[in-house]
Amino acid sequence: MSDTVPMPPIKRYTGVMDWLTTVDHKKIGLMYFWFVVFSALIGGAMAGAIRVQLAMPGATVEAMQAAALNGTTALSLFSDANGMFGDRHLYNQMVTMHASMMIFFVLIPGFIGFANYIVPLMIGARDMAFPKLNAFGFWLLVPAAVLQLGSFFVVGGAAASGWTAYPPLSLKAASAGPGQDMWILGVHLVGVSSILAAINFIVTIVSLRAPGMIWSKLPLFAWATFFVAIIQLIATPVLAAAVTMVLMDRNFGTTFTIASQGGDPVLYQHIFWFYSHPAVYIMILPGFGAISHVIAAFSHKKIFGYLGMVIATGIISFIGFLVWAHHMFTVGMPTWLQAFFMYGSLVIAVPTGIKVFSWLATMWGGTIRFTVAMKFAAGFISMFVFGGFGGLLLALTPIDMSMHDSYFVVGHFHMAMVGGSVMLLFAMTYYWWPKMTGHMLCEKQGNWIFWLMLVGVLMAFMTMHLTGALGMARRVPVYFKDFLVLNHITTVGYALTFISSVWFVIDLIRSYGRPKVTENDPWHVNDVQQSFEWATTCPPPVYNFEQVPPIPVADQMGKH
Repeated sequence: MSDTVPMPPIKRYTGVMDWLTTVDHKKIGLMYFWFVVFSALIGGAMAGAIRVQLAMPGATVEAMQAAALNGTTALSLFSDANGMFGDRHLYNQMVTMHASMMIFFVLIPGFIGFANYIVPLMIGARDMAFPKLNAFGFWLLVPAAVLQLGSFFVVGGAAASGWTAYPPLSLKAASAGPGQDMWILGVHLVGVSSILAAINFIVTIVSLRAPGMIWSKLPLFAWATFFVAIIQLIATPVLAAAVTMVLMDRNFGTTFTIASQGGDPVLYQHIFWFYSHPAVYIMILPGFGAISHVIAAFSHKKIFGYLGMVIATGIISFIGFLVWAHHMFTVGMPTWLQAFFMYGSLVIAVPTGIKVFSWLATMWGGTIRFTVAMKFAAGFISMFVFGGFGGLLLALTPIDMSMHDSYFVVGHFHMAMVGGSVMLLFAMTYYWWPKMTGHMLCEKQGNWIFWLMLVGVLMAFMTMHLTGALGMARRVPVYFKDFLVLNHITTVGYALTFISSVWFVIDLIRSYGRPKVTENDPWHVNDVQQSFEWATTCPPPVYNFEQVPPIPVADQMGKH
């Protein structure tokens, strides 16, 4: 008789408990995705509240509330150009929390979610290196979002200091309630989540690649995720240091940022932007890698200049740490230091330009299929070039001195992030959705969604550039009548982007009722891809691959 004690059967959960306890990278990636969609709708609604505030020069959200209580019609409220100012604190909360939701709970986790699902498939791995750590990193986002959104319901309301939380606006004297503290603790949880994800991606990409997939064969999306993970690992603790100084000054009697007591608020800005400028690349570099796959697939060509694209991604990641103070030209830094950050900011345009020309060269002469994913990819290139050009102007110290804290800066940032990162997320979704769910999104509806988004982005954010150049300050709830028409155009542009986004979410939900994809590669792009995700079923099984993909298949990929 054998002395071996039989192992008890492993308990398998089903339904909701399966999702709550899963460590499968694919399910975690989908949970990231739907968390991001939910957060985007909330953050987008806050943007709508901001546009309602700015619909007329003197109108306010608070005045609308008062009008509703008093039985006043909105028409009579807005007919008064001077408006009913009321308490502007709610407007500041909306501005702060809109930015916080979109940055910390949409753009950053959006790309992490896609990488969670796709990168292990791309490199032939069965899962992430640390599956439980992966799940823990995702679930940290939930209390972080609850903390920040819940701050609206405490005494004093949510954080109202702007997403940058500059002192003295974020200090106790200006924000006496606990909402600012809840915002800081939420940022800490998001930061821990990002660090855990970064560690996981680095180890996964270094250690779990399929045999024979050497670094020179690594897919560009995996390369971009790898570089971004390094940025997150280095920069995120620095953000924690910055907001911790504010937390200590608010609650424990320290004076790190209190100028009247020997502190230095400019020190906070240096530390904050040392994270927050590289964070711009955290929010867009993974999309650079992903869009390379989309463009190559639907141009039916191997990506042009693979090595140059990898080197350019690395250079952008490195230089991103050296140019943080171009956000601070107006604080009074020495001229030689201004020149250093100005020239550094201009240099970073070179590797970015290499990427743009590589994408265009890939399309040149290709057999292009204008799927919705390809349209979003092409739309991203044009929108990102517009947004990037505004960044080049702001990198010039004399121009930045006059444009600082104006709507020109807001327009530039939104053109780069909405016209850039959000368009990338749309393209990635249309491209990889059949792989992730086994269902196709509607191409016909997708065309309408794309054009609404493209026109909306142009109307909303190009107009902001003009508004700022004419002198309208950012983060103000009221403005001169001279900016009325431009603000109306911006509001219409916002409405188009919001309609496009809601339509997109509806199509996502409806896609689950469409027939299942029956082939591994529904786009028929496997002959031009240097990755393994199309070598398994849609969606993949729990184990991803029955056998580790043989490297001869990878050698054949990328041929014309």
